[in-house]
Amino acid sequence: MALDLLVRGGTLVTPHGPLRADMAVEDGRIVSLALDASTPARAEIDATGLHVFPGVVDAHVHLNEPGRTHWEGFDTGTRALAAGGATSYLDMPLNSSPPVLDGATFRAKRTLGEAKSRLDFGLWGGLTPLNLTELDDLAAAGVIGFKAFMSHSGLDEFPAADDATLFEGMRAARRAGLVVATHAESDTFTRALAQAAQAQGRRGVRDYLQSRPPVTEAEAVSRALLFAEETGAALHLVHLSTARGVALAAEARARGVDVTAETCPHYLHFTGEDVERLGALLKCAPPLRDAATREALWQALKAGQIDTVGSDHSPAPPDLKAGEDFFAIWGGVSGAQSTLNVLLQGGYWARDVPLEVIAAVSALTPARRFGLSGKGALQLGADADFALVRLDETFTLTDLYDRHQGNPYRGQTFRGRVHGTFLRGQAAYRHAPGGAQFNDTLRGRLLKPAPPAHRRPTE
Repeated sequence: MALDLLVRGGTLVTPHGPLRADMAVEDGRIVSLALDASTPARAEIDATGLHVFPGVVDAHVHLNEPGRTHWEGFDTGTRALAAGGATSYLDMPLNSSPPVLDGATFRAKRTLGEAKSRLDFGLWGGLTPLNLTELDDLAAAGVIGFKAFMSHSGLDEFPAADDATLFEGMRAARRAGLVVATHAESDTFTRALAQAAQAQGRRGVRDYLQSRPPVTEAEAVSRALLFAEETGAALHLVHLSTARGVALAAEARARGVDVTAETCPHYLHFTGEDVERLGALLKCAPPLRDAATREALWQALKAGQIDTVGSDHSPAPPDLKAGEDFFAIWGGVSGAQSTLNVLLQGGYWARDVPLEVIAAVSALTPARRFGLSGKGALQLGADADFALVRLDETFTLTDLYDRHQGNPYRGQTFRGRVHGTFLRGQAAYRHAPGGAQFNDTLRGRLLKPAPPAHRRPTE
């Protein structure tokens, strides 16, 4: 009997390191990993000279649908993700309107995702003072976890979680066996610094960067870790911008706190000087730091202290990225397409980060942390989610596939190019000399977290 697909002659990036093997796929799953497989297949891919990576699991994106599809939506957002080697993603509860704060809004977003998403997806639910009584309903609906802001989110409809809200939300998450993801910046601290700068008429790029110093992240991280330790909740610290924040998480984990740390490609690739050069395209919170801080993040990643790298793809229309008052400009970086590029260029080629570490932070660990069964690794029985990468190919990024393409990575040169992305054995994206090829009929499935007892450990 013929297989559905045979990927022949590639180098598989497995959790144990690169492996020269053929990969066989049947019914969307990996059924064989063997050297020189002889079983016939209805389709074959010659992967000679290519590395086969597990499909990126981007645990942090904002696709903004419903309500703000003109910012970004499932269709265009997943085109960009697929072009970057992603096969699964977890969508944040904002900036869609209304945000995902109860079972009804979850179900409405799920319906849109199933109709439009080209990739498999999970949905975060919000944790705010407005919806503490809805958390059990969200858990029953199938959210991946709860997302809370410890500083102003930029949207009044998704207010920051005060200490009591965050603590109670963590207790609810513990009962449900879900993870709480926190944007860890001190609201009191950042608000006071921003107001002081604006009162003095200081509204430039450097003024904004100085209004959110590293200590505002460290303070909030420490508070979130304290609450997680007290409640026994699973905590995921998103978009950490400093190695100090990462170290605080590592210290807490060593004493038994269930915590994982995420950083983003833009913190690994750009610095505050780039914000001054590129402007609003790189405005985000926490802000970009100096070169020494960036290097410390890379060393923390190489040392295994950073668990996941998520794009935090958060686009907005050009008019929201315009103006002379940098505090008023919408914050968010468009980067869904570039996570693997940054990890290969800055990690593997520039700093000798092993390929299996890159595959871990981009796929294996997020899949395990959030209970995504069958995702994150090239192994028997797993979904045949993979990206074909020509590791030694140098290229300049010019072709972008998100909606507005207001993207700071445009014009950047990378080594390591995605030539194809496959979801459950079906091509979602192929790079071709005449232009990108997308599978417009492929649709993703909703991902729900496996019960905690059935999850593999994060270590």
